[in-house]
Amino acid sequence: MIREINFDGIVGPSHNYAGLSPGNLAATGNAGATSHPRAAALQGLAKMRANLALGLTQGILLPHPRPDHAWLTRLATDYAHAPSHLRAQALSASPMWAANAATVSPAADTADGRCHLTVANLGTMPHRSHEWPATLAQLLLAFAHPSFAVHAPIPPPFGDEGAANHMRLAEAHDAPGVEVFVYGEGGGHFPARQHREASAAVARRHGVDALLVRQSAEAIAAGAFHNDVVAVANLQVLLAHEQAFDDRQRFFDALRARLPSVEIVEVPAAAVSLEDAIRSYLFNAQLVTLPDGTTTLIVPAEARATPSVWSWLQAHLAGNGPIRRVEVVDVRESMANGGGPACLRLRVVADPATVDPRFLVDDARIDRIAGVVEEHWPAAIAFNSIGDPDLIAQIERAYRALLAALDLVELIDR
Repeated sequence: MIREINFDGIVGPSHNYAGLSPGNLAATGNAGATSHPRAAALQGLAKMRANLALGLTQGILLPHPRPDHAWLTRLATDYAHAPSHLRAQALSASPMWAANAATVSPAADTADGRCHLTVANLGTMPHRSHEWPATLAQLLLAFAHPSFAVHAPIPPPFGDEGAANHMRLAEAHDAPGVEVFVYGEGGGHFPARQHREASAAVARRHGVDALLVRQSAEAIAAGAFHNDVVAVANLQVLLAHEQAFDDRQRFFDALRARLPSVEIVEVPAAAVSLEDAIRSYLFNAQLVTLPDGTTTLIVPAEARATPSVWSWLQAHLAGNGPIRRVEVVDVRESMANGGGPACLRLRVVADPATVDPRFLVDDARIDRIAGVVEEHWPAAIAFNSIGDPDLIAQIERAYRALLAALDLVELIDR
């Protein structure tokens, strides 16, 4: 049965606050703080449990091997001798944000009737640019069934950051939909990470009829480094900030022309400022449809703690809007590094029976993962400790223990 599956990234044992991502205000604002990898991973697993309790189908993507010794070798160094900025980039746990793993086009939308996944090159930021080989290895395993087509990245310099800049709207998950690719343009204080050429290339590769939409310069300047910080879509509902898009009326008109049943919920800047939207990650939420048909928004605890955001949500729920339920999750460790609930998951519309079962979870499998995390993940990482050989050894042991527990040891050397 075709359904939406949320594949959440497991927070890796090297989770730390190095402030490597210019334009991501939370990440740079917390640079140098002490992180808590064990708590971060358990928060992510709790979010997965909550999704299962709502009746949603849940999958996982795994941490990558860290430090990335192969990447450092290509830079003619090793972890012990690398300069501090290369150490931090090699140790990054950013693969936890699975929304940047790939762009996904369901079979109902594509020219050949297969579900297509193109791995993101993440070429704008050095610490993320070396993620794609390990991501590709996982996706080739998880989606080896012939109903999928998994592609290597679009070549640099055309920056592609994956599903964080891609939205799909449709009358049903298994019905043909409208795919929206949101790109940015540079020239401001912060880099625009999603290139128009990359978006267009992914759309051509997948064989989809896409809308290419430009993100507003105001949103990027305010810290919306990905579209999913200011907009989210699910089925016939688009939830977006008033300042999310350049020439938004033209975009909305084009969207309505292709999907007349679309419901556009626009949050006015007068009600929620861009600053409050980005601080709270109101839009970096999971917009999902429950088995009973209820459209539900899964928001971080920071949304409830931001008065303007929580007030708007309560007013929407009290009205006749399409979002009928709000669930709050605690992912504070991820939020402090600039990633909310939506960052942590990659959505794939497919039949779960066609997915490698090792990448799908139920409560018992989450229990197994949590046991490994509690035994092996560091409780805390002070940023000035990332050169500690004992810490690095612990991180590497933890990674191997997780893959062994999940019967995915073939990924250890990938």
